[in-house]
Amino acid sequence: MTKFINKHSEKITGYFFILPAVLIIGLFGIFPVFFGMYMSVHKWKVFKGRFLGLENYNKILGDIPAFCFFIIGLLLLILSYWMWSELKDKFKNKISLLLLSVLTLVLGIYLININWDKMLVSGDDDYLYSLIYTFYYSFFTIVFEVGLGLIIAYALYQRLAGKQFFQMILLFPYITPAVMGAAVFFLIFGKAENSFLNQFIGLFGIDPQLWLFDKRPITEVLFGIKIEGFFAGPSLALMSSILYGIWSYTGYYAIILLAGLSIIPSDLYEAAKAEGASRWQTFTKITIPLLMPIIFFLMLTGFINTFQAFNSIFVMQTSSAGDSMDVVTIEIFDHFWGRVKYGYAAAEGVILFIILNVLAISQYVIFRKRLSYD
Repeated sequence: MTKFINKHSEKITGYFFILPAVLIIGLFGIFPVFFGMYMSVHKWKVFKGRFLGLENYNKILGDIPAFCFFIIGLLLLILSYWMWSELKDKFKNKISLLLLSVLTLVLGIYLININWDKMLVSGDDDYLYSLIYTFYYSFFTIVFEVGLGLIIAYALYQRLAGKQFFQMILLFPYITPAVMGAAVFFLIFGKAENSFLNQFIGLFGIDPQLWLFDKRPITEVLFGIKIEGFFAGPSLALMSSILYGIWSYTGYYAIILLAGLSIIPSDLYEAAKAEGASRWQTFTKITIPLLMPIIFFLMLTGFINTFQAFNSIFVMQTSSAGDSMDVVTIEIFDHFWGRVKYGYAAAEGVILFIILNVLAISQYVIFRKRLSYD
């Protein structure tokens, strides 16, 4: 025993150093996930009731096999992209590979559409639609946060006077308490004609809007086109909440991206300039590729955070908007706190956990080749 300890003393010491972190992660990170799974298969109202098996999942999804095929459809979309991006340089017959990738893509879309309809017919449509509203919230928030953050960071990277002052100002929205910020936005996006935003758009001859009180899809508000289903887009009420999310995190993203810009060697820019590269070429061929690991990190964490968003949306909710602002966290909270269905809410959380992992994997597959400086 003594010989073993002496031989592996460095490894044993290392394990002892990381043991507290492992215990903390296990207690506060891993254990809640498994306990949530345990709750989800029981009838749980304050106290644990009888064992239900997959009954809660059946009520939510309507058709568990359909949900499994829905997830397979998502994975096929990832596989389609992976086949083309990873294998096109290895295959001599690129047309065959392209056809195979397209067929995989079409099969994935087909499985998603047909099984989504099956779930809507017999499942909890409030929860299922909340997933769509959450996707809207996540997609629009992340795209604008990262896009605007990159533009602001690139502007600040230039030699501007008062750069430190602007960096400090950019962090104000991020450090503002969510409830306070959302309450202010609630007043800004009020439905009264004399609300701040309605007065502002009135300067351009635009009629007052209901904003947080309007459940109409954004496509109908902007273009007067009534579209049913997914492509109708978020409601004007949810879009107003999305604007708050963009306001909150864009400055924070800009600071992180600015830090990434500052560590890019200036020699690369000087060499590109000597070769006659334009600013756009320098930006797309040097800046973006070298920032991609940071952009991926921001998109991944932003994606997870927006799927878990609750405080600001809860504060900005209005009865006039109906369920058009009921993202998945609001739906889970309603079952957990409002209806005291702990097991049912836990099942909803487990489903969200599965979907988040699948989509996180898809993000990694899409950006994997761009995450290395090699």
